[in-house]
Amino acid sequence: MNKIFIIISLLLLAFIGVVMRLVPHPANFTPVFAIALFAGFYLSKKWSLILPLAIMLIGDFFIGFYDWKLMLVVYGSIALAGLIGLATRNNRNIFTVATATLLASIVFFLTTNLAVWYFSSWYSHDWTGLFQCYTLAVPFFKNSLLGDLFFVSLFFGGYEAIKMFVAQKVVLLSSVKSK
Repeated sequence: MNKIFIIISLLLLAFIGVVMRLVPHPANFTPVFAIALFAGFYLSKKWSLILPLAIMLIGDFFIGFYDWKLMLVVYGSIALAGLIGLATRNNRNIFTVATATLLASIVFFLTTNLAVWYFSSWYSHDWTGLFQCYTLAVPFFKNSLLGDLFFVSLFFGGYEAIKMFVAQKVVLLSSVKSK
């Protein structure tokens, strides 16, 4: 990929990610996981990890930091989404993208709510408390999943549409030059 295109893509994704975390939105309906998956699919390994984590860090700087143990789990699950994108990048199709999105959403739900149950005093530290924690988190999971599906569709679909548009322009330009 062209370096200017990569730089513009990184800046645009970072801007979208940070702004969407700062403006009012339904809980957990943000593009961070979609950006992590997208970066894993289309950018280098370095950027698939740095970009979404930088978005979170910048957003948390403005929103406010929270318990470092919970932050570590949240950031770790986001890094894992980037790694899921990297692991599936050689099999680019709609099924792989949908599966990766679902997997990243489920991993986030399971790990972060386990961490909330384990590290906080909000729930009793027994099976009942764990069940209550996951049960009360279901609406947040719904928002996460819907947000991930929406933003993955937007980023991946938009990227592929732009690629097709550019390819058509190149074909048109080359046919005009050959005449």
